[in-house]
Amino acid sequence: MSSSMSGMFPGQQPTGPHSVGGPGGPGQPGFPSTAPRPQGNNTLVDELEASFEACFSSLVSQDYVNGTDQEEIRTGVDQCIQKFLDVARQTECFFLQKRLQLSVQKPEQVVKEDVSELRNELLRKELLVQKHLTKLHNWQQVLEDLSGQHRKPTDLPPHGPLAFLEQASASLPPAPLKPS
Repeated sequence: MSSSMSGMFPGQQPTGPHSVGGPGGPGQPGFPSTAPRPQGNNTLVDELEASFEACFSSLVSQDYVNGTDQEEIRTGVDQCIQKFLDVARQTECFFLQKRLQLSVQKPEQVVKEDVSELRNELLRKELLVQKHLTKLHNWQQVLEDLSGQHRKPTDLPPHGPLAFLEQASASLPPAPLKPS
């Protein structure tokens, strides 16, 4: 499978035309640790890194800080961002192709990953339900405490048009559940 990963990792030739150049290419001022890369041996990862660095270097370059020609700066920044997005799409496409190859060659691996993701999601949701139940019980306790504090000093039945119904329904047993 290492031959199918060509163009992605160092020491391998890219599978398609992936040139790094244009505005904000490798070795652009603003990133002192960035050394120029050999043009003919770039991988997709190198291109993604270079285009990412070019985005930042175009933003922190002296021209951008001084603001000599805003339209030219804006165009340069837009070009750098577009280059980064293009290389990011190529990288995403590469990984999607590898995922497709894996699903064809080893479909059981994809099923295992899906099952694992579903188990993790169930666990996360169970923890979330437990957290909400804990909060619910805490608020119920607060309401019971407040209810008890208000009744002790007065011991009067509640007033209002539905007071009688509230008292009567509180003394009734709970209704049986219907089987589904």
